[in-house]
Amino acid sequence: MNIETKEQVLEKIMSQKKPACPHCGVEMNIWEVPSINCGDGLGWGTPYLYMCFNDECPLYVKGWENIKDNYAHSASYRCMNYPGTEQFELITVFSPVGATGQIVDDQVMAQQEILKEAIKKGFSILAGCYVSKDSPSVLRILLDPTEPARVRLKAAEMIGDIGETDAIEPLRNLKFESKVIQEKVEESIAKIHEKFFTRECPFCAEIIKKRANTCKHCGKEVAGQ
Repeated sequence: MNIETKEQVLEKIMSQKKPACPHCGVEMNIWEVPSINCGDGLGWGTPYLYMCFNDECPLYVKGWENIKDNYAHSASYRCMNYPGTEQFELITVFSPVGATGQIVDDQVMAQQEILKEAIKKGFSILAGCYVSKDSPSVLRILLDPTEPARVRLKAAEMIGDIGETDAIEPLRNLKFESKVIQEKVEESIAKIHEKFFTRECPFCAEIIKKRANTCKHCGKEVAGQ
């Protein structure tokens, strides 16, 4: 089962037509779900929702009076929608600015477009590197923290296909913040060793032949290790 990243989910939502609020007809905003779970504690199952922030929406306007009369609290409702569905629900807000901090505005959208272009450029460069077997450039992209995570993940996979044993040391010397990338790097290191019939000495960590009985670097016996 493919698990989409948060960036992939947002990219998909940005390509969709925004729904209109069924209560006022105004186009809804993309809303980033806060990291703190609400309601039953299970969360919404998606990092982004659509939400109506029209302060003249009948649902929102009447909600203040309704909650005050029935529950003696100062709060109202806003309409929300699960992207790609016809499922509309209500969310409680406790002030006019409630939930507005998570609106994905034009600036955020512009940043996502920049990210999208960076990913596209990165994949294009990696494709060229794969064809020309340019493993140093793939390694450089993988080790560059400014590259998009999706590009670095692809580079981590690719280095296992075209990388040589000299790529192992710089990979070992860097711990990646992303668990997914780190796991892919470990897989690629194992793939490189398998391809060149090598392994790492358990004593000095230098690369030696898989069949070696003695490490040529530290002189320790490695047979059976």
